[in-house]
Amino acid sequence: MERSPEEGAGPEPSGQPPATDSTRERDGGSGVPPAGPGAASEALAVLTSFGRRLLVLVPVYLAGAAGLSVGFVLFGLALYLGWRRVRDGKERSLRAARQLLDDEERITAETLYMSHRELPAWVSFPDVEKAEWLNKIVAQVWPFLGQYMEKLLAETVAPAVRGANPHLQTFTFTRVELGEKPVRIIGVKVHPSQRKDQILLDLNVSYVGDLQIDVEVKKYFCKAGVKGMQLHGVLRVILEPLIGDLPIVGAVSMFFIKRPTLDINWTGMTNLLDIPGLSSLSDTMIMDSIAAFLVLPNRLLVPLVPDLQDVAQLRSPLPRGIIRIHLLAARGLSSKDKYVKGLIEGKSDPYALVRVGTQTFCSRVIDEELNPRWGETYEVIVHEVPGQEIEVEVFDKDPDKDDFLGRMKLDVGKVLQAGVLDNWYPLQGGQGQVHLRLEWLSLLPDAEKLDQVLQWNRGITSRPEPPSAAILVVYLDRAQDLPLKKGNKEPNPMVQLSVQDVTQESKATYSTNCPVWEEAFRFFLQDPRSQELDVQVKDDSRALTLGALTLPLARLLTASELTLDQWFQLSSSGPNSRLYMKLVMRILYLDSSEVRFPTEPGAQDWDSESPETGSSVDAPPRPYHTTPNSHFGTENVLRIHVLEAQDLIAKDRFLGGLVKGKSDPYVKLKVAGRSLRTHVVREDLNPRWNEVFEVIVTSIPGQELDIEVFDKDLDKDDFLGRYKVSLTTVLNSGFLDEWLTLEDVPSGRLHLRLERLSPRPTAAELEEVLQVNSLIQTQKSSELAAALLSVYLERAEDLPLRKGTKPPSPYAILSVGETSHKTKTVSQTSAPIWEESASFLIRKPHAESLELQVEVIQGYMRCHLKQVREASESTEAGWSGFQGLPPLPVA
Repeated sequence: MERSPEEGAGPEPSGQPPATDSTRERDGGSGVPPAGPGAASEALAVLTSFGRRLLVLVPVYLAGAAGLSVGFVLFGLALYLGWRRVRDGKERSLRAARQLLDDEERITAETLYMSHRELPAWVSFPDVEKAEWLNKIVAQVWPFLGQYMEKLLAETVAPAVRGANPHLQTFTFTRVELGEKPVRIIGVKVHPSQRKDQILLDLNVSYVGDLQIDVEVKKYFCKAGVKGMQLHGVLRVILEPLIGDLPIVGAVSMFFIKRPTLDINWTGMTNLLDIPGLSSLSDTMIMDSIAAFLVLPNRLLVPLVPDLQDVAQLRSPLPRGIIRIHLLAARGLSSKDKYVKGLIEGKSDPYALVRVGTQTFCSRVIDEELNPRWGETYEVIVHEVPGQEIEVEVFDKDPDKDDFLGRMKLDVGKVLQAGVLDNWYPLQGGQGQVHLRLEWLSLLPDAEKLDQVLQWNRGITSRPEPPSAAILVVYLDRAQDLPLKKGNKEPNPMVQLSVQDVTQESKATYSTNCPVWEEAFRFFLQDPRSQELDVQVKDDSRALTLGALTLPLARLLTASELTLDQWFQLSSSGPNSRLYMKLVMRILYLDSSEVRFPTEPGAQDWDSESPETGSSVDAPPRPYHTTPNSHFGTENVLRIHVLEAQDLIAKDRFLGGLVKGKSDPYVKLKVAGRSLRTHVVREDLNPRWNEVFEVIVTSIPGQELDIEVFDKDLDKDDFLGRYKVSLTTVLNSGFLDEWLTLEDVPSGRLHLRLERLSPRPTAAELEEVLQVNSLIQTQKSSELAAALLSVYLERAEDLPLRKGTKPPSPYAILSVGETSHKTKTVSQTSAPIWEESASFLIRKPHAESLELQVEVIQGYMRCHLKQVREASESTEAGWSGFQGLPPLPVA
């Protein structure tokens, strides 16, 4: 039986000796199979394999010929084998990925393929619907919309531009074409509204247009325009009010909840910005202005019926609510700072940006810390729910470009639903978490709630601004019979509205003494019983006052629904000059019955997981021994006397800069995490403030007192100089009284006196200190501190349970006068451990008292400072019981 060549290449069957050459010769052949195609290919494969192995020996031969060690050959062989192994691994990965892709395509084709049809919108977006019918309507209406835009720009916009700037009196539109590419509606989402007379729609808008708009300013031989534009974003459309007559919808409001993506292809922009009066603008500033015009709180209102009531409220409705954002801390942030070319890893200098719509807040920078504690509070106005989001971005402060550390987003609807959220939220795009406490404040037209809100606010530690108790919305409608300018020229009136240190301005209306503004302004109020609304009607040059009005806000507290809707007579104006406004006040109320503690995944409070802050019902009591940290009780008080300044820079200009004025200087101080400022001295380059500030400081080295001098302006305060003082020098010497030469400016110096006040553990000198304080002549002489109180709050026991025998989540508030310290919240325990310290400046030791209030429990403790002062070594420690007050309602 003959074997095939493949069989002959294998081993001989067992039990038979291998064939020899003589054996093959006896069989009548040379032992080589007959020549054929298979034999030729086998011979070629053998020769190729032999050649490859021979090539392996070539490096050995070359190394021997060159007299090199065999180690070089082994090293080269190792490199080759390593390269071959990596190459084989990549090839295996590519084959596996290709196989996975083929399987996915096959399964998709078998399950989801629909011949000659697209997948419906609900497959990818369950709550978004397609609107191709709407796109067809827009495409047909687009040419007629272009005719309307041409008429609108020529008859309305161009005259307004010519009247807005004397350099643009020859401004005109030479070409207006919207092009052939209409706006496309990618998707439509309908929101269920809480009001029956309102419909909410979200349109996903995409516009890549070929429009062309050309303008010309003949006076300067300038031509510019727009050739092409892109706009992408979500446009909210509100149909309200729904009425019982045609066309059923009274008006349409449109706006973008978030800033849309806007890209404009300008032509001739360089020439346009060379015109006097426009040179301070830029391409970016114009884009920002256009985008901001389309974003909340700005709205485009189109009335559909004549004589529509409350047009101002539709254009600028009352906010849905206020969210108080407590930016508490962050932890586990990534380290971005590197030293010695990256060999040594440092930490980060984190700060946070908090955004809600166009409202943006920036926290202070915490140096060299991956677990920063900011403890800052911001209040934001919420216009639309759902839709608006709370966005927090954390950055590492660097001299060149700040590094991104992470971002979190939360829909404001969740805060509205929960009432209060106090959670740790993970940062996306980075590592770590940020701790936020979010409170939804309802707007109530009830003046009786004001005292309760003010009482709550006194127990809140808030910086950089104190908490607000109310919000004021001013609808500025119109004015009548304003006085004329010199030469009987009609003015260009605008309005400045101020509440305390906050000033807002209306737009200017040109060449009229009966202007119509129809604008809304919003102000936060700390205590409306003592605050005033100041209204100044001026010409747009700000040099001529056309009328004034001062309105005590306490008048609103006695009005029906906290609303005034009437004409107001102007002072320092014509006999018939008056202003029509509608003022609406609302109390900011936190409903404690809505407080819930959600258990969202990834948003739990880590403090509740640590053994120190968990349930400690069985912990052994320590009734008379507290263990504060080593720095407790070692604080000092820094008394800062801001006396006067000399030779400051004049920043004010009048009549377009032709007349040089002075400055309205004030001083801003930053020390120990606090920001302080003096009052403003009007029109003085050598001001005298004579104010005293007192700050509690520690002996930690490296602290600085940052001093900045500014000129108060309506828009942006001008910088007048800066100086930094090392607190280590002051704490060591105890006193500093010098004229400080301001830096970063050509001239100017500031007279400052710094005193370190070291508290003593005896009460014998208290009366002498009070007498000395009364002799110091300052604007705040009655508020100088006489003593320093340090409190260490360790723990509580046996707190009452919530309804349903659920343990509470208590936190404590320590208060002395208007100064408060709020502890962390310990989740779900009746025996919380806080282990926190707080320090208070005592100004009237015989009259002031220390208050400790624990939320979500029943009870209240009060301890007079006089008792603490007269105790042995001015120190008391131990358990304090709660006085028997009626239980508070617990949610």
